[in-house]
Amino acid sequence: MNQPETQFEVFCVGMACYDVIFSVDDHPKADEKIFARQCLGSGGGPAANAAVACARLGLKTGFAGYLGDDLYGNQHLHELQSENVDTSWIKRGAAPTSLSAIVVKPDGKRALINYKGDAQPLAENTFDFSKLISKAVLFDGHQPYISKSLVQHCRQSNIPTVLDAGSIHKGTELLMNQVDYLVCSEKFATNFAQDPIQALAVLAEKAPNVVITLGERGLVWRKGREQGKLPAYPIKAIDTTGAGDAFHGAFSAAVAKQMDWLEMLQFASAAGALCCAKTGARHGLADNQMITELQKNIHF
Repeated sequence: MNQPETQFEVFCVGMACYDVIFSVDDHPKADEKIFARQCLGSGGGPAANAAVACARLGLKTGFAGYLGDDLYGNQHLHELQSENVDTSWIKRGAAPTSLSAIVVKPDGKRALINYKGDAQPLAENTFDFSKLISKAVLFDGHQPYISKSLVQHCRQSNIPTVLDAGSIHKGTELLMNQVDYLVCSEKFATNFAQDPIQALAVLAEKAPNVVITLGERGLVWRKGREQGKLPAYPIKAIDTTGAGDAFHGAFSAAVAKQMDWLEMLQFASAAGALCCAKTGARHGLADNQMITELQKNIHF
């Protein structure tokens, strides 16, 4: 086995799955057969999507996670490589690749069914991260054991860390007190307080920088003793799948680029909005030109 690359601008750790996306007029009722207007297949997963997002933004990006030795794993690996994401930190095995079936309605709302089979999180000693260097590291919490050793390495090496906290589970609970930037969904935040501003206060005790994304209502943030809010970029949503992944990827890229705080939030918000304008998470990930054009036309 070749020695894995160890120097990156953004390194992402977590879930890689494969998405099959069906665009429908209405969700099926009981015992009803309906036909999709469109069907797309592509790689998915929060950290894997974030890695592609960073690569499209021109950063040297790596991804660590699991893919099965199956058709979906082969396809996703090829996609990551074609996007210039370093895949030398991917572990493969006999357990199936995580598979998601996503049903998207015309208003952009979606439902998702995920199947993981008997795939288990990678063991803590799967990779040796002791020589890894990166300007930012993103975790999605879905690989808690390898994340535990990497986040410790990052703290010792002063590497900035970002947690994509979509929901409460073992990985996000483990990492939320360990990262520099806790970037979470409203769903995650409501576990601590129903009101986002109250949730900010609670989460600020766990991480020095907190962002809570609120979908079309924008976001609220707290950095040290300062806090504020930012509206969402107005855009017609076709599919909200992956908007959070796009946001987290662009946010991590902004951390790596050492952007100013509000510039980081606006950059990530633009990426998240643009992802909603296309069907499928991977298909909606923006490049720098697309973000620049959106920001040029809309000023906050």
